[in-house]
Amino acid sequence: MKVPKTMKRYCPKCKKHTSHKVIMVSSGHQRGALKRGSLIRAKLRGLGKGHGNLGKWGSKPAASKFKRKTKGTKKTNIMYTCTICNKSKNQKQGIRVGKIVFKEEIKK
Repeated sequence: MKVPKTMKRYCPKCKKHTSHKVIMVSSGHQRGALKRGSLIRAKLRGLGKGHGNLGKWGSKPAASKFKRKTKGTKKTNIMYTCTICNKSKNQKQGIRVGKIVFKEEIKK
């Protein structure tokens, strides 16, 4: 999907239409693999071995997680920052596209 680097949008702080910079928002912080309660940490401690009901580490579903149907792309969020007041409150809902390419100017 082609998106221009700058757009004219309404800024609620300036109360008028101004030029906005367009950026893609990152997915954010993800939990580490060795946090408390993670499967990797539990396996390092030696859990999931022995006799009886293994609970969380017991029998798994018939199909592995790789065979299950998943979505092909992730949602991307686009944020608009006003060039005059530098406020970036306007954020568009996530769009499910394969790739976002920022162009200088889109001509119609």
